[in-house]
Amino acid sequence: MLELRNLSFHYTRDPARQTIDRVSLDIHQGELVALLGPNGSGKSTLLQLAAGALRPQSGEVLVNQQPVASLTRREIARMMAIVTPGYEVRFPLTALEYVLTGRYAHVPAVGFDSQQDLAIARQSLRETDALQFAERRINQLSAGERQRVSLARALAQQPDWLLLDEPTANADLAHQISMLRLVREMANRQRIGALIVTHDLNLAAQFADRIMLLKEGRLVASGPPGEVLTTSVLSDIFNLPILIDQHPQSGRPRLFWESNS
Repeated sequence: MLELRNLSFHYTRDPARQTIDRVSLDIHQGELVALLGPNGSGKSTLLQLAAGALRPQSGEVLVNQQPVASLTRREIARMMAIVTPGYEVRFPLTALEYVLTGRYAHVPAVGFDSQQDLAIARQSLRETDALQFAERRINQLSAGERQRVSLARALAQQPDWLLLDEPTANADLAHQISMLRLVREMANRQRIGALIVTHDLNLAAQFADRIMLLKEGRLVASGPPGEVLTTSVLSDIFNLPILIDQHPQSGRPRLFWESNS
């Protein structure tokens, strides 16, 4: 289990503003959890705390019952992979070379990529429909293509947990759905746990086991999509009248906004 216990955090540049305020949540292996909320609600910060990239002022994060704060970056990388939007690659790496950097946690401190590493990297690119970019430079790819390569790098780590910040950003609709289907299938088949930050309420409703809603750094609702995604809760959080019906195939919530609002 990935556990966030009573986390509080603020950035030193703005200590008066509590970015994360006493948030607790847990994610089980095989579960896909979507983290939703308005801009500035603390979603990306919470993801960075979960990955150990930020240290909370209070509370703790545990992964597989071990405090993340006590682990090395290599140990964390064997357990968790994080994908964030807008990453920069400052070296002229090909997509395949970039994905291979995700294998660093599994190779000796001094060593070279093995045939197994290459096979895993290529399979990860194939799964994200990015194998055709293998020999192209990262900086020659579109934003959506880079996002697929970034997800492939995370898969190449072979983690127990995926932490994804806007994984479908800049992707077309077909690739948004295919990437979330892939994460959903990995959760089912490989028992990977996934925490996904997204602004797309409808995609979250279709693919997530649980929805967690943040507002001003506080967790205000948590549960299955059908319980959490209600007109009253969402209208309050987003300050916008929301309409909800059911998807004709899945029966899960389907959301709209009032056209005259």
